[in-house]
Amino acid sequence: MQNLTLAAGVVLSVLAAILCPIYALILYIAVLLWYPNYLVVSVGTIDISVGRFVVGVLFLRCICDRQIMNRFTWSRLDTWVTLSMVVYVVTTFILQPFYESLENRAGFLMDTWFAYMVTRFIITGIPEFVTVVKWIAVSLAPLAFLGVIECVTGRLPFALLCGGSSYFSHITHYGFRFGFTRAVGPFSHSILFGCAFAMFLPLIWYVRREEGWRALAYVLSVTAIIGTMSSMSSGPWIMMIAAIFCLAIERHKYLVRPVLVLFVISCIFLAIAANRPFYHVIASYANPLGGSGWHRAKLIDLAVEHFGEWWMFGYGGQDPGWGESLGMGKTDVTNEFILAGVKYGIAGVAALVGVVAAAFRTIVKSYKESADLRVKSLYWALGCTLVSVVITWMSVSFFGQVMPLFYCILGMIGSSARR
Repeated sequence: MQNLTLAAGVVLSVLAAILCPIYALILYIAVLLWYPNYLVVSVGTIDISVGRFVVGVLFLRCICDRQIMNRFTWSRLDTWVTLSMVVYVVTTFILQPFYESLENRAGFLMDTWFAYMVTRFIITGIPEFVTVVKWIAVSLAPLAFLGVIECVTGRLPFALLCGGSSYFSHITHYGFRFGFTRAVGPFSHSILFGCAFAMFLPLIWYVRREEGWRALAYVLSVTAIIGTMSSMSSGPWIMMIAAIFCLAIERHKYLVRPVLVLFVISCIFLAIAANRPFYHVIASYANPLGGSGWHRAKLIDLAVEHFGEWWMFGYGGQDPGWGESLGMGKTDVTNEFILAGVKYGIAGVAALVGVVAAAFRTIVKSYKESADLRVKSLYWALGCTLVSVVITWMSVSFFGQVMPLFYCILGMIGSSARR
């Protein structure tokens, strides 16, 4: 499999170097969606995925292209994303061996900061942004079809490609829900597979505003919903429900403030009525597929209980040792905010919150300053995406291909902002 991955990496990297920049970016995102990132080229202890091949070439191309760099303008969101990278890198180097940290952080930066920056460099406005979204919508459609096949028949379409991978044996044992297989596609977990669809759903829905795309956008949006549901995982389903709810109130924006106030009041009432933290009540009843909602609530309890252990620098890449309290051997931190604390300490949590806050600020500012209803709808869709991701982070932590895909979305937010 290494030979196949190396050949794919070389060919796609060449294409990324010669294609028009916007189509080179589309190629990179398509690679993230379609090529399994657990199929890698190993050089000693270094693992290089096809996505890393492509984004490395694309990043170098961008910084060496004077025309691209002259169009680029640094923004507040760029500052926050870069500062968060500094926190994530420095903290790792402080507590872990140098060469191990160097190898780990190099791959991490390629999956996050590189993905963000190439998106920022290449997308210079709304037209380019919309072009990328259209191609993403089309790329996801056949992937959803494969997800349905896997979900209904139990056959794994990517087994032919990945069967030789030692990691693939782990992927094939996710079991069933309601008699359906949890589709995983080219991702390393069914949750990530579903999140890839749900994360782009609001942006796909926006495409209906584009001339000649209205009917197709409806079809592609339904396809994204089907792809999300084929994962049979509650995290993606929650993200999808949150996205649809946010999209539904676009025509009734006056409801946003009352909904937020109602949510806060409801949390207080639930805590008093149930005589336990409100998030325990929500975790018990808000899971559309059942499952381990208590696990998510218990993680919050454990993070608060052990705050004195992790607040400074996290656990230095080690297991926090909460597994026994969670009924498992190894701690599964299914919360992006807690995971940031476990890895990087309170500075990591603050960095993550700062990035999200800066992204929201960019969207809100751009929305208020725009007079074009079509463009305002685009910003609303971006806001829906970000809200649904943050809600999902309370029960899911991102890794694999979904992480660079999220940073591409952050890059889109920065590039589509009004200057």
